[in-house]
Amino acid sequence: MKIAIMQPYFMAYIGYFQLINAVDKFVIYDNIKYTKKGWINRNRILVKGKDQYISLPLKKDSDYLNINERVLSDAWVNEKRKLLNKLKDSYAKSPFYSSVIILLEDILNHSEKNLFNFILNSIQKVCYYLDIKTPLVKSSSLNIDNSLKGTLKVIEICNFLKSNSYLNPIGGMDLYNKDEFLKSHIDLSFLKSDKIIYNQFEYNFLPFLSIIDILMFNNKPDIREFLNKYSLI
Repeated sequence: MKIAIMQPYFMAYIGYFQLINAVDKFVIYDNIKYTKKGWINRNRILVKGKDQYISLPLKKDSDYLNINERVLSDAWVNEKRKLLNKLKDSYAKSPFYSSVIILLEDILNHSEKNLFNFILNSIQKVCYYLDIKTPLVKSSSLNIDNSLKGTLKVIEICNFLKSNSYLNPIGGMDLYNKDEFLKSHIDLSFLKSDKIIYNQFEYNFLPFLSIIDILMFNNKPDIREFLNKYSLI
């Protein structure tokens, strides 16, 4: 069985969904520390030919809380309206706007305030839309030693799930060593996304934006093909 393990990311880029689609089970960390500088609650969309950040506002709280202990701020009620308006203004003329905006409204109007649960719902909704059937597993549901870090924790999760194959994004090549995994009889591979180019109105193409951008400009069969446009290293 092949698995992947990632943090939850809000409306992540295509590579995240390629990873989900490529494995038998996808573990999402919920009981690890929230990091401000990452992509957990933010991403980028196309606005008048340039990339612009979108984000989920969080309630001010301790920097030591786990992802599943953080919550959306009270400002989300108003910020959600602003975000939806920005998406409508930016993508109203895109070819698949009418169906995708319904999906986005459903995701953004989710009543959950817990950060992890909110993002998990968004991942589930996008997977359903794209017919990705990979089971999503919360890391907190696994009976493992959570004091472990890095390679040891990944191997522990692989062993718990009886997985002999672990797939990681290409950015992890500096973090993980294949020989270390082989000692535990686990094959480690890295997923490298191919260059995926499509029309973004009349603008010069901007790669690796949020999945929102791909959804707005491409039909489902084409996106299904995009999900398989990668190489394993």
